Amino acid sequence: MPDFSARFASAAEIASWDEHVTANPHGGNLLQSEAFAAVKKNYGWKPLYLVCESATYSSYNLVLEKSFPLLGKLWYLIKGPDAAGVEDVPAMLDAVTDFVRSARLNVFAVKIEPDIVDSEQARAILGGAGLVKTFNLQPNDSTAILDISPEENQLLRNLHSRGRNAVRRALREGVQVVAAEPTEANFRTMYALMSGTIAEKGTTQIRDYGYYSKFWAGFTARGQGRLYFVYEDGQASVGAFVINYGRKGTYKDGGSLQKRSQYGDSHLVQWTAINAVKALGATEYDFCGTPPSDRLKDPTHPHHGLGLFKTSFSKTVTDFVGCYDLVLGRLRYKLWTTVGERIFRQLYTRRTGQQFY
Repeated sequence: MPDFSARFASAAEIASWDEHVTANPHGGNLLQSEAFAAVKKNYGWKPLYLVCESATYSSYNLVLEKSFPLLGKLWYLIKGPDAAGVEDVPAMLDAVTDFVRSARLNVFAVKIEPDIVDSEQARAILGGAGLVKTFNLQPNDSTAILDISPEENQLLRNLHSRGRNAVRRALREGVQVVAAEPTEANFRTMYALMSGTIAEKGTTQIRDYGYYSKFWAGFTARGQGRLYFVYEDGQASVGAFVINYGRKGTYKDGGSLQKRSQYGDSHLVQWTAINAVKALGATEYDFCGTPPSDRLKDPTHPHHGLGLFKTSFSKTVTDFVGCYDLVLGRLRYKLWTTVGERIFRQLYTRRTGQQFY
């Protein structure tokens, strides 16, 4: 296991942040990107740029920081640290601990969620390092991931038969997928489709339009985001926002009218997006959220329907280890977990109307 050191990134490294993040061992994650940092800066978080270094590799990680009276600072290494393997995570966090304490940064806890596949071994290593398992925050801590490296015909054959047949039928019946411009009107249309879907299915809570418009605009301005629509009778009936970030494509947001007549339209949107990000160099496609693998067939899970749709492309679900807390101040962390987090989340939501994380 290599030794690591930790430091803040230099101004030059921050100026080319996405290049560094996508060169990480696992290729980084869109939630560690420059565009996402810019969004979270407007929603109660202070972005920090952390580098963990060993003799063999460097890992660039976005840190989101919040400060609280009496407690100090909470760090959230969103989708990080990006480690070559779970065995490197404890050494990385030892380096982070040393850095925080030597620089007197007043951090009482560091929340991590590395993209490490869940296993008994991974849980044993993380738990053995003194990390505390806590509730997961991101929808793709369990997700369907598709290898899109094969050539197009083979890739289509590799899909689950449900997805493959839906794509082929939509193509035969002339369903048209439109790459939409990132305009205010199109963003409003996309948000309306998302809101309608969530209101109908009641699966989650949607953030305000301003959050999504900043998110979509930030990624499209950097050439990392694409908006797709299918129209029916002159009205947008299916929408999807898809991100290409390094070697990864991600189906980030989607929505549709509940009453539609074009069979396979949602599947064809995904097939179109998959081939678009593949042409840009992506080798995998994340459908961004399903039920955990052991609840995939559970109809009571709030994401059951989404899981069925997404696994009609990729036949399996990948479970990541999810969120763990690195405790740096035990008394302050106890106050945080017993009353502090609940109170500060409630106060923030009442004051801003926004989600805390």
